[in-house]
Amino acid sequence: MGDANYEKMVERIASSANLDKEEIQRKVEAKCAKLSGLISKEGAAQVIAAELGINFDNEKSKIDELIPGMRKVNFLGKVLNVFPVRTFERNGQENKVANMIVADDTSNTKVVLWDSHHIELIEKGSIKEGVVIEVANASARDNEVHLGSFSELKISSEEMGEVQTEKVVKEKAISDFRVGDSASVRSFIVQSFDPRFFTVCPQCKKKAVKEGEGFNCNEHGKVDAEKRALINIVLDDGTETIRAVLFHDILPKLGLNDLENEEMMQEQRQGILGKEMVFTGDVRMNNFFNNPEFIVRDLMDVNLDILIQGLEAKS
Repeated sequence: MGDANYEKMVERIASSANLDKEEIQRKVEAKCAKLSGLISKEGAAQVIAAELGINFDNEKSKIDELIPGMRKVNFLGKVLNVFPVRTFERNGQENKVANMIVADDTSNTKVVLWDSHHIELIEKGSIKEGVVIEVANASARDNEVHLGSFSELKISSEEMGEVQTEKVVKEKAISDFRVGDSASVRSFIVQSFDPRFFTVCPQCKKKAVKEGEGFNCNEHGKVDAEKRALINIVLDDGTETIRAVLFHDILPKLGLNDLENEEMMQEQRQGILGKEMVFTGDVRMNNFFNNPEFIVRDLMDVNLDILIQGLEAKS
C-alpha cells in the first residue's frame, strides 16, 4: 500500500475512535518502534484499530473508502455495466468469471465475481444495469473488488439516487500509483522513445491486420486502414518514475506532429525532454515488461494560477 492508502486508513480509525489523526499516527509509530520494524505502518494501523475496539468487518463503506488490501468489505452500489461472462480453464476444469462496474455517490469500481452462484445472477438476468446490489465479505485489491465463495451478493431494495458514473481521477504521486488507478500527476518528461506505428479500422478503431494488398478488421472485414502512432516516454515527479504511453490523438498537445519526418521527429522529441506538464490517465500492467505503465488520456500545461489557488487553499 502507498502513503495515500495509509492516510485513508488513519482517517477512518480517527473518525471511528473520535480521536485526532495525529494521535493515531503517534500510536502507529510507537507500535512500529516496539515491534522493531517487523510490521508495516498499515499493519500497525490495523492493530491499533483492533486495540481501540474498532472493527470494520461489519461496517458499510463508501466505494471511495475501499483501500486495496482490505478484506471483508461491505458496500451498496448501483450496477452501471455488466460485461459478458467469460470462461477459462484451470487444472483441466472449466471455470467462469464475471465483471461489472458498480457505483455509489462517491465513486465507482470494477467488481469481479468468481463464485458460480453469484455469476448465475448475471446469467439469469437478475443482476443487470440499474439494479442496486449489496456486497458483503469481499476483498479490495488493485482498485477492484473481488467476491469469492465466502462473499455475499444480493439484490437490494434500497433506492439509490445520483451515482458517480464518470471515471474518478485522483491527483497522486507516481510512488502511490496502483494498477487500476485513474490518476492525474504533475511531472517532468525525462526520456522519450522512437514512435511506433500501427493500423486501425476507421470504423471501430481496433487493430487492422495486413492481408495481401489490403487490411482486415475482425468486425468489419476488409477496410481502408488508418495509420496511427504511439510514443513511449518516461515521467518523473520526484517520487518515482513510470513509463507512459501516449496515443496518436494527443501527440500534437505534446508538440509531436510530424512523426514520419525522421529529422523533424528527433528534433521535436529532444524539445519535449525536461518539459513539465499535468498528465491524466490509467495505470495498467504491461505484461511484456511485467511493470505498471501509465496510459495517458490527456495532458495539459501546468497552469500556475490554478496551482497557486490550490496551494493557498491548503495553507
